[in-house]
Amino acid sequence: MEFDVGDLVTRISYNNDTVFKIIKIKNQVAYLKGVQVRLYADAFLEDLVKYEELRVEDDVDVDLEINGDRGEYFYLPGKVLHIDADEDYLKRCIKFYKKNKVMVIGKKINEQDVYKEIRNLLEEFQPDIVIITGHDAYYPKKGSPNDNHNYRNSDAFVKAIKEARKYEKSHEKLVIIAGACQSNYEQLIKAGANFASSPKRINIHCLDPAIIATVLAMSERNKEVDLVNLLAKTKYGASGIGGIKSNGMMYVGFPR
Repeated sequence: MEFDVGDLVTRISYNNDTVFKIIKIKNQVAYLKGVQVRLYADAFLEDLVKYEELRVEDDVDVDLEINGDRGEYFYLPGKVLHIDADEDYLKRCIKFYKKNKVMVIGKKINEQDVYKEIRNLLEEFQPDIVIITGHDAYYPKKGSPNDNHNYRNSDAFVKAIKEARKYEKSHEKLVIIAGACQSNYEQLIKAGANFASSPKRINIHCLDPAIIATVLAMSERNKEVDLVNLLAKTKYGASGIGGIKSNGMMYVGFPR
């Protein structure tokens, strides 16, 4: 079977469980990027089959429970700064925010460079919620899951979180959502994130951070959001993303 860059494929050896896009082919090896999950991989061409029926736009249907009767009140949703190392995922997340009427600024920055730029971005845009994401991976053969050196980008996420917390120490005033597939969840939380991936070191859906941010941005400020229910709205629930109890970030005023 012939393959080209841009083809959608699955891997036979993994029971065709994940859909990838081919981003490079070299020496009979295809380099792959997950279409739905934040994952890079590679595979021999002989291990691939084409996948033709993916409906990218319709893969997430989340009941956000945020569109109540407005009545005589007016609403000022929280502002989101979404920093993503992957341009394709960033575009999909921006589309998701706009669909749900969330104010968002999106920035494409490589994971290793976020800590250098995040302070200036926070000062410029003054968001209520910041997302720091992209790609990550845990390499169990290297050693303990407690060591950031055994991850692709967890150390970079930790550095970025710490820089953000230098700008705003309060978890109530600035909500930080950080991590990607298989990230070092415990270390990201310890560094200062409100929400992080991945408690069970599994892959997460590309929209999972945006789902968390959207619910918080559209929930009433100073009212606690049901944590268990919130995490259940993501693709893999508390196995993929965990966090601390947090309040909504939307102001409600009267009259309209």
